[in-house]
Amino acid sequence: MSSSMPNRGRRSIEVPGVSHGNAPIPMGARVGNMIYSSGIMGKDPATDTLPADSPSQAKFMFMNLRSLLAQGGADLGDVVHVKAYVKDNSHRDALNAEWLQCFPDPHDRPARHTMVADLPGGMLVQIEVVAVVKDGQHG
Repeated sequence: MSSSMPNRGRRSIEVPGVSHGNAPIPMGARVGNMIYSSGIMGKDPATDTLPADSPSQAKFMFMNLRSLLAQGGADLGDVVHVKAYVKDNSHRDALNAEWLQCFPDPHDRPARHTMVADLPGGMLVQIEVVAVVKDGQHG
């Protein structure tokens, strides 16, 4: 996009302490009342490192999701769609344990699709989300 073109109100969102390494991509973007995430991984924001086990990665991944949403003026209740990726099916239990902590009500959960993917760099789980920020919430 050339610098003379408007960004239509798009604002990059970051998760303090977590990076995509050297990749020049934000953790998410907010446009109007919509938040779209990049791939959210389970890095520990205190060290910007990825734990070796899927339960820890899943815990930090959902913690990073909460942080991303807060930076954009939203919370878990605003999430409407989740794409989840697991390195292999053995990591689904760790993903689901944290999922149920975040979304305990079976009648009030975002849509979700989980796929097995060849995740890079030691990642065992990863998510992408779409959130619709409630009226009156600002980021």
